Amino acid sequence: MDPLGTTTLFLVICVSCLLFLFTWRKTPGSGKLPPGPVALPLIGNMLQLREKSLSQHLDELSRTYGSIFTIYLGSERVVVLHGYEAVKEALVDLGDEFSRRGKIPLFEKATKGTGIGFTNGEPWKQLRRFALMTLRDFGMGKKSIEERIQEETRFLVERLRNTHERSFDPSLLLAHVVSNVICSIVFGDRFDYEEENFVTLINLILENGKVQQDPWIVLYNFFPTLMDYVPGPHQRLFKLFDEFRSFVGERVNTHKASLDPNCPRDFIDAFLIKIQEGQKNGDTIFTEESMLQSTVGLFFGGTGSVSHTLCFGLLVLLKFPEIEAKVHEEIDSVIGRSRSPGMADRSQMPYTDAVVHEIQRFLALAPIGFPHAVARDVHLRQYVIPKGTTIFPVLKSVLYDSREFPNPEQFNPGHFLDENGAFKKSDFFMPFSAGKRICLGEGLARMELFLILTAILQNFTLKPIVEPKDIDIIPASSSVGNHPKPYQLRVLCR
Repeated sequence: MDPLGTTTLFLVICVSCLLFLFTWRKTPGSGKLPPGPVALPLIGNMLQLREKSLSQHLDELSRTYGSIFTIYLGSERVVVLHGYEAVKEALVDLGDEFSRRGKIPLFEKATKGTGIGFTNGEPWKQLRRFALMTLRDFGMGKKSIEERIQEETRFLVERLRNTHERSFDPSLLLAHVVSNVICSIVFGDRFDYEEENFVTLINLILENGKVQQDPWIVLYNFFPTLMDYVPGPHQRLFKLFDEFRSFVGERVNTHKASLDPNCPRDFIDAFLIKIQEGQKNGDTIFTEESMLQSTVGLFFGGTGSVSHTLCFGLLVLLKFPEIEAKVHEEIDSVIGRSRSPGMADRSQMPYTDAVVHEIQRFLALAPIGFPHAVARDVHLRQYVIPKGTTIFPVLKSVLYDSREFPNPEQFNPGHFLDENGAFKKSDFFMPFSAGKRICLGEGLARMELFLILTAILQNFTLKPIVEPKDIDIIPASSSVGNHPKPYQLRVLCR
C-alpha cells in the first residue's frame, strides 16, 4: 500500500474510533456526567489503571477531576466518589438512590443472582432485614453471640499455649477461630479444629480468598462474556462456590430432619422456618437457594475480613511493643486475669478500643469498597448520574483523610482519643462502608475484633522473630482489597 493510502486508512480508523467514543459516552439519558479522563472504545481507561494499585490511581485522578469523576472499566461506566463529603452525600444522604449493588459479573454468576449480597430491590430488603434481625436476636438460642465468641477465644488461648513459645504463622489459626464463630451461629455448634468437615470448610474458604486475589478475576468482571470461554482461576472460583453450597446443603438436610418450628437453634433453622412461612403465603423470596447463597456469603465475607484484620493487628503490635504494653496495662486494670473479656469492658478501655479502630483504619481492608449502583437517574451536586451506573465509593480516601486523621500514613491510636484520653468517635470511620449497604456483619465483626484481640493480649505477650524496626506493616494489595503480608511470631504466657 502506498504511503498516502496508509495515511488515509489510519485517519479513517482514528475518526471512526473518535465517533464511536463520542456516541458511546453521549448515550440518551446520560445527563451531565462528572468529568473524567478520556476513555478508549471497548477497553475504557483500563490501560491507565494498573489493577493492583487501583485505589492509588483513583487518588491521583481525584486531584485532577475532583471528588466525583467518571471512568470506564471496559465498557462499564463507573462514577467514583472520593472523600468523606462525596461518599456521605451519596451513600447516606441519598441512601435509597445509591442502595443497589453494582455489577460484579463473577459473583453474580457464582451466586446465581440470589443471596443477600448480590440481590436488589424487595428481595434484598427482605433478606437483609431477616438476617439482621436473626443476628441481633441471638438470644433465640441457648447462647448469645458474645458468649459464642468468648467460648471460641478459650479454645484459641489453649491452642496458643500449645505453641510452647515456638514461632508460627497466625493466619490459619485466626481463620479457624473466626470461621467457628460463624459455624456456631449458622449451624448451631462449633467444630473441633482437626475435624475432617471443618478442615474441608477452612480449605474452601482459604482457597476462595487466594483465587479472588488473582488478576484474572478482574478481567472476568470487565469482560465476562469472553472470559466464560477462557480457562483460568476464575473457573475454579465457580467450582469453589458449588462445593461450599454442597457442604452447606448437607447440613441443611440434617436440620430439616430435626427442625422444631417453635424452637429454632441457629440461622439455618430460622431460615427454614421462614421458607415454610413463605410457601404458605406464596412468597418466593425465601427459598432454599437464597438460604444456601446467603450462608455462603456469611462465611466467605465474614471469615476473611475479620481474620485478616486480626492478623494485621498482631503484626502492628509486634512493630510497636510500646502500644502492646499500654493495652496490657489497661487489660490488667479493667479485666484482670481471672475472667474472659466482655463487651461491657470496652467502654472502660478507651486505649484498647482506639487501637482496634486504628488497626481497621490503617489496614483499609476494602479500599474501594463493594460497588454500588444508582436505582434511578440521580442528581448529585451539579451532575446527573444515569440509572444503573456503577458507583465506586473510595473508602480509603475517607479513612486516610488528613483533616480528620493527622499524618494518616502513620499508625497512631491517638487518632481515636481526645485530649483527655477518652475514646473519640469519628464519622470518617467507614471500614464497613456506609448507608443502606453497610456491611451486614458489622456488629459481629466489631465484637470479634475486640473480644479476640483482647483475649490474646490478656494471656500473652507477643514476640517478633525479627527486630521491630524491620517489620513492614504496609498492607499487601490485590484486586479485592488489602491484607497483611505473611509473617511469623511467638507468644509468651503472661
